[in-house]
Amino acid sequence: MFSKILVANRGEIAVRVIRACREMGIGVVAVYSEADAAAPHVWLADEAIPIGPAEAAQSYLNVERVLDAAHRSGAQAIHPGYGFLAENAGFAAACREAGLVFIGPPADVIRNLGDKSRARRVADAAGVPVVPAVDEPGVDDRAVRVAALRLGLPVVLKAAAGGGGKGMRAVRRAEELDAAAASARREALASFGDGALVVEKLIERARHVEVQILADARGRIVHLGERECSIQRRHQKVIEESPSPTVNDGLRAALCEAAVGIARAAGYVNAGTVEFLLDPSGQFYFLEVNTRLQVEHPVSEAVTGIDLVREQIRIAAGEPLMLQQRQTIRRGHAIECRVYAEDPEAGFAPSPGRVLHLDEPSLPGVRIDSGIRAGQDIPMFYDPILSKIIAWAPDRPQALRRMAEALREYVVLGCHTNLSYLRAVIAHPEFIAGRLSTEFLAEHMASWRRPAPSPEVAAIAAALARSPGAPPGGRAASGVPRADPWERLRGWRFS
Repeated sequence: MFSKILVANRGEIAVRVIRACREMGIGVVAVYSEADAAAPHVWLADEAIPIGPAEAAQSYLNVERVLDAAHRSGAQAIHPGYGFLAENAGFAAACREAGLVFIGPPADVIRNLGDKSRARRVADAAGVPVVPAVDEPGVDDRAVRVAALRLGLPVVLKAAAGGGGKGMRAVRRAEELDAAAASARREALASFGDGALVVEKLIERARHVEVQILADARGRIVHLGERECSIQRRHQKVIEESPSPTVNDGLRAALCEAAVGIARAAGYVNAGTVEFLLDPSGQFYFLEVNTRLQVEHPVSEAVTGIDLVREQIRIAAGEPLMLQQRQTIRRGHAIECRVYAEDPEAGFAPSPGRVLHLDEPSLPGVRIDSGIRAGQDIPMFYDPILSKIIAWAPDRPQALRRMAEALREYVVLGCHTNLSYLRAVIAHPEFIAGRLSTEFLAEHMASWRRPAPSPEVAAIAAALARSPGAPPGGRAASGVPRADPWERLRGWRFS
């Protein structure tokens, strides 16, 4: 087993991995950009090493700086979390060449499954239905148009080299094709360094269901059941749950068998997720494989009692998967809501700023995976996710009630968040009934507006904003910067 691991990430996922390492008795090293010098993940780690300016390309995405930090700290392995370098086959290979263990799949598996065209061929060879698509267009505008018209509108344009909703555009009219392709290509190039596109037939009113898998280097593969991820905005997941409220036992067995078959055909090792689309008739189609830990992994942990980060680390250390499929028993129901620093009434624009006040719920069956603290500045340079709320209960109705109460008690003042929006989604009759699709938010929440704050909340927020003593690092009435109390500890924690 490793004695020291470097976490090549930030925010709530870095905190999550650090805590797993602590439970395992493993030393942990954080890295941080200039914008994250006082972030919680920095203070939780045993060591913290600066790796560059706020811009991700010069810090968290800079392979040389991350590897140098690992060598300087004496770390033996690197956990990439999700995002940034997590699905970068070149980074996984660079870790191996540098004598470090990458906690994730082998580089060739990431490369094959990260390319949507290759992944589709793996699924097809495993006998799993795939969404009708044309995956040869690359970056050529004319080829994209020809492919879309050959498939028949509506279609969805996707970045060939990445996932997470980046570089995706749905197109329903021919006159929108060129602009959508150009926009998708720009985003794909910025996110993944590759502007190639795949054109897929758009399945209307689809549900997005995925299966969590674990695989060791000895060929043992188990699944942890399915997660429902249909509540999405602009192809980004917002709320997830396990099990799916509408997947029956027969469909569940077929989905999980397909996921394990694809993993086996790809020679998969470590944790991963196989994603599917379900059409209104219940027919499922392979979508993609995420070769990393998912943001929504806690709902699978909640219903199985299996720590996925711990299993990732054990597998990467060469240990066998001790789980048998019959041991992965799922109990109860879990729901996750992602809390973002964004303004739903301004088109969900990111809302960087200082956290003036933070009050996180503490309830039975509720878990908070958080990467923020009161007084912290939320930078504008990264994904705006602040935390995740996970509510577990013996059944879905009770889990929904626990989630509703947790959302009601969660208070973040100082920057806009989507908390009010999440409360409204959870309370919607169609959501409560489990009638979900990837178009749910567009259909049911388009006219949503934030309720006016109570006079008490408004008064507290105003008082915090003008208080000369808060927040840490703020300015007094005289305009003189106040000292951050965390400054006293910097020499103790940083290296």
